[in-house]
Amino acid sequence: MAKKLYFGSNLKMYKNTADTVAYLKALEEKTKDIPNIQMFIIPSYTTLERASQAVDHNNILIGAQNMCWEDQGQFTGEISPLMLKELGLDLVMIGHSERRHVFGETDVEENKKVLASLKHGFKTLLCIGETAEEKNFGISVEVLRTQLKVGLHGVEEKDLDKVWVAYEPVWSIGVNGTPAKADYAEEMHKEIKKCLNELFGKASKNIPVLYGGSVNPTNADELIVQKHIDGLFTGRAAWDAEKFDLLIRQALKAYANKD
Repeated sequence: MAKKLYFGSNLKMYKNTADTVAYLKALEEKTKDIPNIQMFIIPSYTTLERASQAVDHNNILIGAQNMCWEDQGQFTGEISPLMLKELGLDLVMIGHSERRHVFGETDVEENKKVLASLKHGFKTLLCIGETAEEKNFGISVEVLRTQLKVGLHGVEEKDLDKVWVAYEPVWSIGVNGTPAKADYAEEMHKEIKKCLNELFGKASKNIPVLYGGSVNPTNADELIVQKHIDGLFTGRAAWDAEKFDLLIRQALKAYANKD
């Protein structure tokens, strides 16, 4: 049986509630016939209640872009895991590049969020990635290993079925991002899986590692066929349901023909 492949997107601070609901319904309708994939979409906070209600979660998982590590307290402006559970969400994204580099979150903070997310039963998507400067210094692997070792510190084997990892090179994200070459992405994914194996042994084999960073119709096919890439965490190329559906189907065709 072919491995399950993962396809999803983070909508960042785009799409209002009406746009998000329309997008999700269109995406679900177009992709619900595709077997053996896991779809997930991570909309903005203000859309989450309607977004969660808009789709069958068997077809598309709905996630939050961030979360506080405390259940309640004096944390003005933060959102607790209890609030997200109330909305019926499936997933929480932790440590996105913009949270780390725009808002100054640390590996230790990401770890506290990871543990809180798992405690409350969410699938937990830990994002990791090196900056262009770190890449130029030749320390990409060291950076990724540190982010993994700190971010996943204290995670128990019983919770590994809820852990996902997304590799998103900081230099490849956003409007001016440069997509990583497929062979470079594969090299980094191989190192990530090696580190996960060091941390968790054979149980780590079930942790999906997704590539994100300027994924688009011209590089998706080359990325998805790499041995250590389990799915594509797609940015703006996914924000039109019809185009995302086409990208997914073309990637799956490439994957089916890779041998």
